[in-house]
This record gives sequence, structure tokens and C-alpha cells, in this order.
Amino acid sequence: QVQLDESGGGLVQAGGSLRLSCAASGRTFSSGVMGWFRQAPGKVREFVAAIRWSGSSTYYAASVKGRFTLSRDNAKNTVYLQMNSLKPEDTAAYYCAAGRSVDWPIRESDYDYWGQGTQVTVSS
Repeated sequence: QVQLDESGGGLVQAGGSLRLSCAASGRTFSSGVMGWFRQAPGKVREFVAAIRWSGSSTYYAASVKGRFTLSRDNAKNTVYLQMNSLKPEDTAAYYCAAGRSVDWPIRESDYDYWGQGTQVTVSS
């Protein structure tokens, strides 16, 4: 059974940085994608970023492009979301997800496994 464990959330001031980690277990990931989504109170969950397990393709929402960076460690089955220049509007619960290898992996329906989420709070 696939399990995704997120870590790294917390409270940070605007302009600060956090790094989220998502460790995947239960199978070896050599294909497909890992994505991050977020959900703020009262809002729908939205796509943040995604990275393929093979190759160098990454995908970012316009709201985070240039501030967030995805990376992965295939040997550890772990992906990292480096978040810089954080803004109060980045405050949300962040979820990592494991999905299939689709052309544009930005939809929740592209993902089969989800973590429990980690809270990120950015104070102004």
C-alpha cells in the first residue's frame, strides 16, 4: 500500500522560506508524477506544482512560479518543495500526491494517492 508522508510545514513570516518534504513508501516510483496541492480555509484545493519521477519536467501554478522549486531524490522516494518569498496568501494545508504519467498533471483526478497534509501559515 502506498503511503505518502509530508513534513516541513510550520509558521513563517512573510518573505520567509520553508521546505516541504514528501516521502513515498509502499512501492518503487520510477514513473508517474508527484504533485503538491494546497487548500486554504473556505477555498477549493488547488494545484501548486508537480514533478516527474523520470526526466526533468516540472510544472508550477502561476501563483508560485519563480518562488517555489520542486526537486526529488529517487533513491529516497522523496520529493521536496522549496518555498521562498512566502506570502500570507500561501497559507494553506499542503498535500502531496502520487499520480499517473499524464501530459499535464495538474488535476486532482490525475492522482491516485494522497498524503494527510501539512499546514503552512505565513504571517504578515
